[in-house]
Amino acid sequence: MKIIMDDSRLTNVIQLTEFLKGARKLVVSLEKAPIQEKYNFIIKTIRQFHYPLLRRKERRVIIKYLRKITGYKHSQLFDLIERARKGELVRIHYQRVNPIKIYTGSDVKLLEKTDEVHLRLSEGATQELLRREFELFKHGEYQTIARISHSHITNLRHSPVYKSSWINHTKARQIQIGITMPPENFGRPGSVRVDSVSQKDIYHINTIDEITQWEIVFCVPQITEDYMLPVLREILDQYPFAIFNFHSDRGGENINYQVASFLHNLLVKQTKSRSYHSNDNALVETKNGSVIRKNMGWEHIDQSAVDKINEYYQNWFNPYLNYHRPCGYPTITVDEKGKKKKAYKVYKVPYDALKAIPRASKYLKPGISFEKLDIIAYERSDNEFAGLMRNEERKLFDLIQEANQKDGLAALKTSQN
Repeated sequence: MKIIMDDSRLTNVIQLTEFLKGARKLVVSLEKAPIQEKYNFIIKTIRQFHYPLLRRKERRVIIKYLRKITGYKHSQLFDLIERARKGELVRIHYQRVNPIKIYTGSDVKLLEKTDEVHLRLSEGATQELLRREFELFKHGEYQTIARISHSHITNLRHSPVYKSSWINHTKARQIQIGITMPPENFGRPGSVRVDSVSQKDIYHINTIDEITQWEIVFCVPQITEDYMLPVLREILDQYPFAIFNFHSDRGGENINYQVASFLHNLLVKQTKSRSYHSNDNALVETKNGSVIRKNMGWEHIDQSAVDKINEYYQNWFNPYLNYHRPCGYPTITVDEKGKKKKAYKVYKVPYDALKAIPRASKYLKPGISFEKLDIIAYERSDNEFAGLMRNEERKLFDLIQEANQKDGLAALKTSQN
């Protein structure tokens, strides 16, 4: 049964106030009525009570009355009443500008595959990977998804088709070794920032160049001089350009006389972070979380797996980071007050960042050329190499789990004896 409401006898605000008092427990609502019917009721009411001529206190009674009848919220009614006064309160049917669906399920699956092998990078980095797959490596299936916008990557990641599968600092010591100052790069590659990441029985030594974000990771069972010096030699040898500045925090693994002597013999300047200046080593601290922890996790790793980890790092992980994983490069602007602001709009792999430096070939070590590096960079596409790397990663973690189990059984037998 449809009930028709007749409010023609309510001719002034006083009568309307009395009606509201008497109808507190009475349910009279157009809440489930069509939108246009509610709009018509609002138009009729403000005309019937001459809403524009009322005082503020009287207008509140009208709004309270409309809220009870229409079910709209207080803030919504202000907008609707203003539109009704101007004669614009008509329902506008939404029409999609471009009703054609651009990205199909297969495109979403390509995005999902890219996120799976690269562990879901940021939107800008993912956008660059998809572009490279089509334009650089000529994979035709990426033609549509390669044109995706930064924001729409987020939309597709929340779509039903997409299925998501999915820093530790050392204690500082006050030793007068190295120069306390922010790292210097002089606008050229060769200024590396260094930090160590603890994973129970082993330590990851993470190094990254400030300009190109070229990153080399190594693993040691202990952060003592006996292990650190050979590792530093190995790390510096893996960089394709000469290193002139070595910056770290004040941890004892880097701030000691053996490391200082080693760097001095190589004519490498050693600097260390200033107190209360966390940004001095922020670049590598960020990479500790987004690269080391994201890929290696937090679980215990037995020391017997160090050699296998370094083999994996050298053959797969380090090439992936430098040739196939895009990084964000900041654009710095300075406002009229002198405040610097960084915006990350440029994403590219570190190898492309190295080649983009003016006269970049002059910074390469003797015997290294871009022709040789191109073979490494373009032999496989980003997704192909990342997929192979993930297979090797699974093999590595199987070995790690096996080593952890052996170590646990040995500890159990020792405790029983």
